Amino acid sequence: MKQFFKFMFASMLGFFIASIILFFLTLGLISSLLAFAEKEVVTVKDNTLLQIKLNQTIFERTSNNPFSTASLFSFAPTNSLGLNDILKAIDKAKNDDKIKGIYLELSYIPAGISTIEEIRSALERFKESGKFIVCYGEIFSQTAYYMATVADEIYFNPEGMMLFKGLNAEVMFYKGLFDKLSVEAQIVRHGKFKSAIEPYTEQKMSPENKEQTKKYLDDVWNLVLSSISISRNISVEELNAIADELKIRQPEDALKYKFVDKLLYKDEVLAQLREKLNLTEDQKIESLSLYSYNNSPTIGRTLSRNKIAVVYASGTIINMEGDDQVVGAQRVSRAIRQARTDKSVKAIVFRINSGGGDVLASEILRREIELAAVTKPLIASYGDLSASGGYWATCNATRIMANRSCLTGSIGVFGIIPNIKGLLNDKLGITIDNVGTNKNSEFISTTRQFTPFEREVMTSMIENTYETFIAHVADGRNLRKEFVDSIGQGRIWSGEDAIELGLIDQFGGLTEAIELAKELADLPDFRIQELPIQEDFLVTMMKQITGDVQVSAIERELGSDYGFIKHLRALKNSKGLQAILPYEIKVE
Repeated sequence: MKQFFKFMFASMLGFFIASIILFFLTLGLISSLLAFAEKEVVTVKDNTLLQIKLNQTIFERTSNNPFSTASLFSFAPTNSLGLNDILKAIDKAKNDDKIKGIYLELSYIPAGISTIEEIRSALERFKESGKFIVCYGEIFSQTAYYMATVADEIYFNPEGMMLFKGLNAEVMFYKGLFDKLSVEAQIVRHGKFKSAIEPYTEQKMSPENKEQTKKYLDDVWNLVLSSISISRNISVEELNAIADELKIRQPEDALKYKFVDKLLYKDEVLAQLREKLNLTEDQKIESLSLYSYNNSPTIGRTLSRNKIAVVYASGTIINMEGDDQVVGAQRVSRAIRQARTDKSVKAIVFRINSGGGDVLASEILRREIELAAVTKPLIASYGDLSASGGYWATCNATRIMANRSCLTGSIGVFGIIPNIKGLLNDKLGITIDNVGTNKNSEFISTTRQFTPFEREVMTSMIENTYETFIAHVADGRNLRKEFVDSIGQGRIWSGEDAIELGLIDQFGGLTEAIELAKELADLPDFRIQELPIQEDFLVTMMKQITGDVQVSAIERELGSDYGFIKHLRALKNSKGLQAILPYEIKVE
C-alpha cells in the first residue's frame, strides 16, 4: 500500500508540473496570436528607404501561418515573405514616389539559385526607375554576392568574410552502409542518366551523372559570372582566375579586385545613406522592412472582375492531399479544376517548384493541366526546379517559362524495392513465412530478391511508363518522339539548355509568367487569385508542432544516423513507379 501511494503521488506531481508548463505554453501562444492578429498599419512616409535582408527561408508563397518558420519553442510570429510577395513588394516600390531607394543587407540567402536570380531580376527592374540600391555585407556567400552585384554600390565590413571559389556538388552514397546492414536495393530504371538510385547501388557517381551535373553547374556558374562581370566591370576570365587561386581571402582583396566599392562599418554605411537621402547627421532615416512595406496600401489596386489564377505546387509530388510544402495531386488538381471552371478566371499560371515524385500523381496533374489549357491560356512557371515528374505534369501547358538557372528535364522513370531479408535474418534474427492464393500473389516482396519473372514484369512496367512519358512530352512540346528520347534518358538540363532543346518556351519568372498570361488572354486589367486556398493557420501550426516534436525526438536519439533513416523512409513511402530528380542540388 505504501508503494502504491508513493507512485500515486509521484504521478500527481508529474501531472501538476506538466499542467503548469502547458499553461505557460498556452499563455505564450495566445499572446503571440493576439499580437499577430493586430495587423500592423503601415504608412509610407516621404523619403523612405526600403530595407531588404533575405535572411529567412524563402518559400514560393507567403504562408498564412506566422509560425511556419519559427522554432518549436519560439512563440514570436516570424515576419517572413514568400517569393510571390517579395517580387510584388519590389515592383510596387519601383513606382512608389515615397520610396527613394533600397538598402540590401546580405550574408547567406536560404533559397535556391533560381529564386535568387528571380529576385535579382526584380531589383534590376527597380533600378530602371532611376532609384538607387546600396548593399552592405559582413559575410558574403557566393549566391549572396551574386545578388549584391545588382547594387549601385557594395560596401563590405573591414573584418568581413567572403569566399569566391566556384561551384561544387557532393553526393552521399549509402551502398557501403546497406552492405553492412545486409540491405539490397533492387532497381529497375529507364535512362542512363536516371541517377536517383545511385546512392543506394554505387559508391561513387557514374560517368553519366558526373557529366550532367558538371554541365548544370557550368551553366549556373557562367550565369553568375556573366552577371557579376556586367555589374562590376570585371572580365569573366579574370573572375575565373580569382576563383581558381582563391584570391579573395581578406576584405582588402575584395577591394583590390573591385568586388566591393569601399570597406566600411555599418555606421559608416548609414552615413552614406543619409547623404543619398539628403539628411543631416542628426536626422533619422525613414526605413521600412520588406515585410512592413508589403502591408502598406497599394495605390490603384484594381477591382477587376477578370482574374488570373496562380496555382502553387511546391515539393515532392504525391498521390495524396498534400500541403504547401508537398504537391498533393488531390489538392492541386482540385485547384486547377476550380480555376478551369471559374468563368471569371481568364488565364492560369501554374507555379511549380518540384523535382518530381509519384508517376500516377504526375499524370493526374498533367491531365488537369491539359484540360485547362484547352479552355484558357495556362502558363507553367518553373521555380528552382521542375524536373522528372514536375516536367511530366506541365508538358501540356500553353507555354512554359523558366529562369536560366532553373533545373529541369530528367525525363526518366525508375522503380526501387529494398530487400531487407539479410537485415531481418542475419542482423535481427527475424524470419518471415507466407501463404498465398496464386503463383505470384507475393509480387513484390521486400523480404526476398526479385525472381527473374518479377524483374521482367517490373522492367516492362518501367518501359511502358517511359514510353508514355516521352509521348506526352512529344505531344505537348510538338517534338519528335525520337528526339525526346535522345534528350531524355533521365538527364537534367539547365534553363539555358532547355530553351535550345525546346523543353521550355522563354526565360522569365513568376512576374513575367503573369504578364504573359495577361497578354495571351488579352486582358485590359486583372486581379490575382492564389490557389490552392491555404488552410487555417491554427490547423497548420498544430500539424507543424506535432511533426516537430516527432522529428526532434527521432533526430535526438539517432544523431548522425537520422539522415540514413530519412532515406530509408523515402524508399518505404515510394509505393508506385517514380519520376523524380536524382538528388537535391544546392548552390551556395
